[in-house]
Amino acid sequence: MKNVGKTDRIIRLVVGVILLAMIFFLESNWRFLGLIGLIPLYTGLSGSCLLYKFLGINTCPRE
Repeated sequence: MKNVGKTDRIIRLVVGVILLAMIFFLESNWRFLGLIGLIPLYTGLSGSCLLYKFLGINTCPRE
């Protein structure tokens, strides 16, 4: 069930790509924190967020 709206999905995709880019631009061991970007990237692509489901949040417009 999709519960992530269009604007929310775009924001998640942008944040995910920026976080993943940290892997390539940071020199220290902190760069692997960029892997956290996989979470917003996945939820943005799938349109479904497990945390939103547990909290009862739905940013998808009603059909």
